[in-house]
Amino acid sequence: MLQVTKVLHTINSSQELKQLEQSELPQLADELREFILQSVAGTGGHLSSNLGTVELAIALHYVFNTPDDRIVWDVGHQSYAHKILTGRREGMPTLRQFGGLSGFPKRSESQYDAFGTAHSSTSISAALGMAVASKVKGEKRNVVAVIGDGSMSAGMAYEGLNNAGVDKSIPLIVILNDNEMSISPAVGALNRYLAKLISGSIYGATKKGLDKMLSYTPPLREFAKRLEGHAKGMIGPATIFEEFGFDYYGPIDGHNLDDLIVTLSNLKKIAQTDGPQFLHVVTKKGKGYERAELNPIAYHGPGKFNPSEGLKPSAPGKKTYTEVFGEWLCDMARQDERLIGITPAMREGSGLVQFEQQFPKRYFDVGIAEQHAVTFAAGIACEDLKPVVAIYSTFLQRGYDQLIHDVTLQNLPIVFAIDRAGMVGADGATHAGVFDVAFLRCLPNVVLMTPSNQADCRNMLTTAFSINGPSVVRYPRGSGLGPEASQTLEVILVGKGVKVREIKHPAAGKKIAFVCFGPLLYSALEAAEELDATVVDMRFVKPLDEKLLLDLAQNHDALVFIEDSAIQGGAGSACLEALSAHHIQIPTLQIGLPDEYVEHGDINVLLDLYGLSPKKILAKVREHFQI
Repeated sequence: MLQVTKVLHTINSSQELKQLEQSELPQLADELREFILQSVAGTGGHLSSNLGTVELAIALHYVFNTPDDRIVWDVGHQSYAHKILTGRREGMPTLRQFGGLSGFPKRSESQYDAFGTAHSSTSISAALGMAVASKVKGEKRNVVAVIGDGSMSAGMAYEGLNNAGVDKSIPLIVILNDNEMSISPAVGALNRYLAKLISGSIYGATKKGLDKMLSYTPPLREFAKRLEGHAKGMIGPATIFEEFGFDYYGPIDGHNLDDLIVTLSNLKKIAQTDGPQFLHVVTKKGKGYERAELNPIAYHGPGKFNPSEGLKPSAPGKKTYTEVFGEWLCDMARQDERLIGITPAMREGSGLVQFEQQFPKRYFDVGIAEQHAVTFAAGIACEDLKPVVAIYSTFLQRGYDQLIHDVTLQNLPIVFAIDRAGMVGADGATHAGVFDVAFLRCLPNVVLMTPSNQADCRNMLTTAFSINGPSVVRYPRGSGLGPEASQTLEVILVGKGVKVREIKHPAAGKKIAFVCFGPLLYSALEAAEELDATVVDMRFVKPLDEKLLLDLAQNHDALVFIEDSAIQGGAGSACLEALSAHHIQIPTLQIGLPDEYVEHGDINVLLDLYGLSPKKILAKVREHFQI
């Protein structure tokens, strides 16, 4: 069990936190920060962002009447201090493990988790909805949205601001946690604007106004606000947030508990009478752990490590699919000057670091703006260039209308390199890319590929780039089995699967064929050795290799469809549709993910849980076909 010192061990709820003297809170912050460091070092998880929000979490629960007052943590990878302060300290050794605490806020986990968050920029809209609901029900409560500067680059945040600022009777507080860096370095005009707020004339004006707010008494509140407004008007233009209808305060030091508590206490009262308030807080990612302060990206989501030694260079091993993509992107860019690389704020996660360094003029990080990324790529494709959009499976969900209307309807030649397809382990349901096959294969004009290994992944990326229309290559997190990728740029035949194992003793028992899509091919091969089954790597979900499928149906007694995505609407369903269209009836079994959200936990535990390990595949087949 992790060691807990004299203050932190007494806190299991916001009510117990409020029993502390304000003078004890700095010690609590120190203990909490050390506890987070030791905890994440033992389990893996998000570190830099959580070290930066320790004081903010303490101040919020100290000032507000949680859980009756609602706090929505945007993205959620900054909420560990919040979890620890609200009764989940003892559960931290189970963080992100199967059956343990989620790495993100989760409504079913605690009454303090007002809203489930793991994708960015949802907090303002959700918090506004809660505030409006409280007003409609006649309940008096404050609602706080805590959003990071990276998340403020997404359009949804501004949709929320735009809707919230028109009603001065809504007690909503938005806190911008400005740590000057999202997962990848912050980009775009907003980042430059926030820098100006911190360093320029607007900062000087609002700082003077804030100093007044920190000291005024309630009877002087209106006078102080008017004085502040005049000062800001004389020295600099109104902030963008004020133009949205919010009263803007800040920036203030997000690590100064005294300032935070006084400011939040005043805003708590002001919001009830004056409506939406906006507080700009400046924090430091990795605060208190020098290694994370110096390299917050490396410590954004580390695995287990020794805090006294820091992260160690990983031993050379098999390349991940992400690394294979990154190398392919650079190689293809050298061969074809039309290639443009695009990422929605996931330079590191999607493997574009080397591409940015080697081809800076052809690299575009559009910020956390998936909708924009897709349509931006569509505009580029209209001008005879070849965009490659590197995006996580679950993040592409956010650009689905743009994918339909702006890309596939116009049949534009864009390559979508979909990372984190299939299960993702500790990140759980919010990041598991299990729906992309279903929502992509129904779209006209799309070519959809599912590599089973790194070599196929590279070849499929090359093939996708050669297609004069929308193409998708979906690949999992981490590395896999099978051959390594070569250095060549090889185009494969579109819509053709390959047989990788033949039945050795066809006269013995039922002849079964495993029809595989993606990296579960190797689990199928292991199970097939026990059953002496045929194994086929279909490679393409769309267009489907119907000739191969019909041949399998004609020469086998049963077909088993295996995929690492949702069964409903998935690749197996595509095969069943094809068989039905040809009036073929044959016993079948679909193996994939059921109609439920995937839990978080170790990937091997999850594969076994959902029946996708070799042992479980074998058991399912034997039970289903009574063999």
